[in-house]
Amino acid sequence: MKIITNEKKKKRNRRIAIISTLVGMAILISGLVISLRFPNQVTYSLLALLFGFLFAQIGMFFTNRWGRNPSTDELINQALKGLDQKYTLCHYYAPTYHLLSGPAGVWVLFPYHLTGKITFQKGRWHHGGSAFLRFFGKESLGRPDLELPYEIEKIQKFLKPIFDEETTIPVRGALVFINPKITIEIDPSENPPAPAIQLDKLKEFLRKEAKQKPLSLEKVEKINEFLAQFEEAKKD
Repeated sequence: MKIITNEKKKKRNRRIAIISTLVGMAILISGLVISLRFPNQVTYSLLALLFGFLFAQIGMFFTNRWGRNPSTDELINQALKGLDQKYTLCHYYAPTYHLLSGPAGVWVLFPYHLTGKITFQKGRWHHGGSAFLRFFGKESLGRPDLELPYEIEKIQKFLKPIFDEETTIPVRGALVFINPKITIEIDPSENPPAPAIQLDKLKEFLRKEAKQKPLSLEKVEKINEFLAQFEEAKKD
């Protein structure tokens, strides 16, 4: 499997995570000092609380996506280790964070580090996690029923220049849950628009897809060559 990672973008966003978190903490501490030493300066202490909380939230947002160690892309790489060279895994170059191309098709991978229970009912995904933790910057499930179709559309446009107007490339999305402390309970009769898969089962799932709905080798090679240009550009 060929792995292409935008290390420059990854390092930049990790730096933003660290700086935003530190700035947020510094402002919050300043607000506390002001409130203790200058109790009449309520306006300044409230402003410090507001901006400190804002920077802390930005730091949490970037940390959840970029500041983990091992990073999300590294965990996906490890889980898919062993897929043959017909696959290309592209991190942070395409219009979506994690894009996989190979005999199993073209996949937008939506990773989550959530714990708890994942269900799908009446056209919407649900996460049985803590609302308290989500409020304080912890990762949330969001609305993958809305976000995933948008990401897929972006990738379809991204790959369009490779093929003629008559050729269509099916792009699919998958919710990938990285934390082993996750429970996925989905009734097949609900017919979810995308599979929800634990990370350690992703490779097996892709191998089954390659047997059931294979993408032609010619199309796979064209897409992989297109993605490889990002790696080549990095070397220049």
